[in-house]
Amino acid sequence: QLQLVESGGGSVQPGGSLRLSCAASGFTVDYYAIGWLRQAPGKEREGVLCITSSDGSTYYADSVKGRFTISRDNAENTVYLQMNSLIPQDTGTYLCSGAKVYTSGSRFPEDFYRYLDVWGEGTLVTVSS
Repeated sequence: QLQLVESGGGSVQPGGSLRLSCAASGFTVDYYAIGWLRQAPGKEREGVLCITSSDGSTYYADSVKGRFTISRDNAENTVYLQMNSLIPQDTGTYLCSGAKVYTSGSRFPEDFYRYLDVWGEGTLVTVSS
């Protein structure tokens, strides 16, 4: 059974940092594109960033470029999301998700949504003073 479990969410002041973890079971993360989606109250789901399996290419939403970084630890079968310089607009539930056939050159997030195979329940991030 494919499973993703997120952790690391919490409350932080603007300008602060958080690191989210996404632990996979039932599959290995280096064979899947792994991405983070964000669901804020009253807003549509947003594709934040992802990393491909084939060559490790990364794709970022404009709203997080320069502040968020995604990385993958194949030995731990875990993907991380480092979030720096957090702003209140980053508040939301962050869901880790996987898409096996999503590859470099595909559109993000449109194609990533279309190819989703697995996602977690999410972890809540609140950025507030």
